[in-house]
Amino acid sequence: MFQDSPIYDRLIAECGDVPAQVRREAERVSRELESVMRPLRSPGYGSGLDLPQQAPGNGWQRAALLPGPRPH
Repeated sequence: MFQDSPIYDRLIAECGDVPAQVRREAERVSRELESVMRPLRSPGYGSGLDLPQQAPGNGWQRAALLPGPRPH
């Protein structure tokens, strides 16, 4: 990619090959994430698509208190 580029070669010599380090770290994180997510794809966990969908507004909701004195 950077053939005959003394500036890039000097940066690599001074700071290390940062793009290569980032690439290796990204690959490591990707492998780790894959191993963590694998149990969710195993049989028995389901895809989540078979769960009944609730209509908006159903379920528990926290009611906000209006400012002012509170009833006792």
